[in-house]
Amino acid sequence: MNIKKLLFIPLFIGFAVCSLKAAAATVDTVLTHSAIMNKDIKAVVIKPADYSSTKKYPVLYLLHGFSGNYSDWIKKVPAVAGLADTYHFIIVCADGDFAGWYFDSPIIKDSQYETYVGTELVNWVDKHYSTITDRKGRAITGLSMGGHGALYIAFKHLDKFGAAGSMSGAVDIRPFPDSFGIERVLGKYSEHPDRWEQNSVVNLIYLLKPNSLAITFDVGYDDFLYQANQELHEKLLERKVPHDYTVRPGGHTWEFWGNSINYQALFFSRFFGGKNS
Repeated sequence: MNIKKLLFIPLFIGFAVCSLKAAAATVDTVLTHSAIMNKDIKAVVIKPADYSSTKKYPVLYLLHGFSGNYSDWIKKVPAVAGLADTYHFIIVCADGDFAGWYFDSPIIKDSQYETYVGTELVNWVDKHYSTITDRKGRAITGLSMGGHGALYIAFKHLDKFGAAGSMSGAVDIRPFPDSFGIERVLGKYSEHPDRWEQNSVVNLIYLLKPNSLAITFDVGYDDFLYQANQELHEKLLERKVPHDYTVRPGGHTWEFWGNSINYQALFFSRFFGGKNS
C-alpha cells in the first residue's frame, strides 16, 4: 500500500473533524427585558451554523418545566443545539420562572409569563435576530409545565404562533390544587375554581378552528399526566381539530423529552417548509 495514502487518511479525518466543529450552532445566553414585569430575564438563543443577517429564519420557542429555568434544555439535552443546524431554524429557550406556569397571574405582578413569552420575548427576538416575523415562522413547545405553557400560549396567541407542541404536558391543572406552586399564581382552587377551569388547556380548545394551528404532543404511557393528555386528544378529535398525538413507552423523564424533541423538531421543520424535512 502506498505510504502517502496512509498518511493522507488521518490528515483528512482530522480536517473533517475540524470542519464539523467549525460548523456547530452558536449558543448564546442573552438578557431580555419584560416591561410588564419591569425586570430583565435571561434566555438561551441557539443560532444555526448557517445563520446570516441576510436570510430570515423561523424560530422554535422551547419552554422548561416546573422548578427549571431557561438553561435546562441546553444543559440536560446538549444535542438540542444540533437541531438548529439540522433544520436551519433558531431555537429560543425561554424562562418561565420556578413555578410561573406561563400564566399572567391575577395576584402576582411580577409573574406575567404569558405576556412575556407570548408577546415581549417574541418582539425582542424579532428585533435582535434575522427572523421570519410572521406566525408561519414561529412554533412553540415545551415539557411538563412548559408543555402546558406552550399550548396555552399558542391557543391564546394564534396571531403569533402557527404551530405548537407539548411533551408530557400538564394540560389539565385541576388535579393539582396543592402541588407544583399553581395556587401561588392563580390562588387556591377552593377559592377561585373559575381561574383553574379557565386556564386549563383542555378547556381552551374552543379557541381553535380546524387547521388554525399545527399541533403535536406526546406523553409516556407510564407518565402520571398520561390520562390528561389522552383526554386532550379525545377532545380535539371531537372538535375535528387535526393534530399529531403520540404515546410511547416511558415516564416523566429527561430521557423521554430528549428523545421527543427530535420528533417534534421534524414536525416543526415540516411546518416551516424546511429543506431537511
